[in-house]
Amino acid sequence: MSNRLNLMAPEIRENPYPFFAELRRNAPVCQVDPGGMWAVSRYEDVVHVLKTPQLFSSEGMRLATEAPWLGRSNPVSDSMLFLDPPKHGRLRALVSRAFTPATLARLEPGIRARAGELVTELLNRRSVDFVEDFAMPVPASVIGSLLGLDPSLHSRFKLWANDIIAIGGTRPDDTRQQEQCRRTVVEMETYLQEVLDNRRAALGDDMVSELIRARVDGESLTNEELMGFLFLLLLAGLETTTNLLSHSARMLAAHPDVMARLRADPSLIPRFIEEVLRYEPPSQATLRVCTRDVVLGGVNLPRGAPVLLLQASATHDERQFPDPERFNIDREGQQSLPFGHGIHFCLGAPLARLEARVALDVLLARVGRVELRTERVDWVPSLTIRGAKTLPVEVWPA
Repeated sequence: MSNRLNLMAPEIRENPYPFFAELRRNAPVCQVDPGGMWAVSRYEDVVHVLKTPQLFSSEGMRLATEAPWLGRSNPVSDSMLFLDPPKHGRLRALVSRAFTPATLARLEPGIRARAGELVTELLNRRSVDFVEDFAMPVPASVIGSLLGLDPSLHSRFKLWANDIIAIGGTRPDDTRQQEQCRRTVVEMETYLQEVLDNRRAALGDDMVSELIRARVDGESLTNEELMGFLFLLLLAGLETTTNLLSHSARMLAAHPDVMARLRADPSLIPRFIEEVLRYEPPSQATLRVCTRDVVLGGVNLPRGAPVLLLQASATHDERQFPDPERFNIDREGQQSLPFGHGIHFCLGAPLARLEARVALDVLLARVGRVELRTERVDWVPSLTIRGAKTLPVEVWPA
């Protein structure tokens, strides 16, 4: 039996922050379960690793997406999230063209309209699952529009995302979840390959067509690179915003005084979003692997050691954030660590912030109170993502 902290234990999934605080105090770089990874919990050390790809390779992310029981490769592992320079830079240069300010500006009216439809449905029903009925449909409609995907499949996106993200956290004895994950990988790849084939036959004005057209120094993306990006966008684009909106609803329910301030002054919504990202970051952790023997936080790590960067611990680090366990929208300074740092800073961060800002603006204009209707949240089983499977709430009109 190992005496190491198991980050997948139910009590830690329920509320990881006291355990993270203990790590920061007593063992800021230490081995944890599952798998004996080296957990890094202090802000300074997490930033150092993210800024030093020559010592800490992004190949470590494969620990969260590959598993022996999967029986095949996972296309998301071919995305730029898993690459180091120089290949990472080439892919990022191609993909970044899809996230220009002009592109994002064109999305806002559609986000506002969809959020308005969803708020009307919330108020008509009053008792709802905030994840299924608001937090998920907002980014699903955006991603579907960007990629030109079949709107009838939007409800499948969340199921797909949950299963892919669960791969790294699925227990060896959970054969039911393993089979579900295998089916999902095949289903996603089959559908997205059809999308790629259809666009090659008739290019349009969607992001998939733009990526097929894109060239850097005469090079285009390979089919594997395109597939990897589509997997990544569906996962990261959907999960990040869905969980950001779900965590926002939890904070609004827990802090009715904050909700009242936001309703009175919507210009505070961006500050609220930044504090949600710090206090309850959707991306809890990321993985790296040591490219050589290194010393980190006074601890010797051997070449090949898997390193788990606890971003959600870093954003609660007392050395960086005064009174970190208090939710405070008046904090000064914007901290982007929940979206990564360095060369892998999330390209979709501006889009996630836009979606959250517009959706919350629409919600707060018409909803006067949000109350949770559950004592315990059912969390998606994942080492790297913190998101609710469901979030029963009751809403009241303003």
